[in-house]
Amino acid sequence: MLIQAHRATSIAEGPTLRRILLGITLIFLTLFLLFPLAAVFSEALSQGLSVYWQAINEPDATSAIRLTLLVTGLSVSLNLVFGLCASWAVAKFSFPGKSLLITLIDLPFSVSPVISGLIYVLLFGAHGLFGAWLKANDVEIIFAVPGIVLATVFVTLPFVARELIPIMEAQGRGDEEAARTLGASGWQIFFRVTLPNVKWGLLYGVLLCNARAMGEFGAVSVVSGHIRGMTNTMPLHVEILYNEYNFVAAFAVASLLALLALVTLALKALLESHNTNTPNAPRL
Repeated sequence: MLIQAHRATSIAEGPTLRRILLGITLIFLTLFLLFPLAAVFSEALSQGLSVYWQAINEPDATSAIRLTLLVTGLSVSLNLVFGLCASWAVAKFSFPGKSLLITLIDLPFSVSPVISGLIYVLLFGAHGLFGAWLKANDVEIIFAVPGIVLATVFVTLPFVARELIPIMEAQGRGDEEAARTLGASGWQIFFRVTLPNVKWGLLYGVLLCNARAMGEFGAVSVVSGHIRGMTNTMPLHVEILYNEYNFVAAFAVASLLALLALVTLALKALLESHNTNTPNAPRL
């Protein structure tokens, strides 16, 4: 009887507990995600589509959009190459300093973005370590696009590599060793064996890296100089507009970032769905 009563209590508690947890989760999502997101679009469209469109097409706004897309594209491309090389080296080879390399890959997660931007100022600024040489050779890094790209690459460095390392480690070296036994070269092994095996994890890492790069504020704010129409990305442009009490324009540009985030979320869900429905696919 006691066992049956305990089982009945457990069965009764199961759905109740599930409803409570789901309710708490939905409340938090509504308060901290859905309401703010709705507020952004509501404020952006508060004066109509014509004002919204005018704010988006304003020269400084279009410059910020172009710069954001440029920096994101360069940063993601560089991290794609680095992530593939680093994860392939860590997962497929043994070498001295392997644990140190993994630690360095994780370093941007533990360093404040503002500090990472300051590091580049101390290195490449006018009074930095290489500042005199850069000035003598008329090379601009800080308060220019190269500095923004460097800062963005730093804060997004771990995403691709950290997504691929566990997948490659789980797959082991069997396929590569079999291909080498059959006479395949290193590049043939990479493009025909390794890359197809990790393509979904690679796309997932690129997606996360892209989302982080588009929304980066702290590091970019330090190295950009906030030059309107030249070194302002979309997050920086939103800050300037808001500080100038141009709320509608600020929320209009912010809504573009929100839309990009929603597209990223949809692609993420699509990749996770494909990964779940693919037999023997590595978990993302």
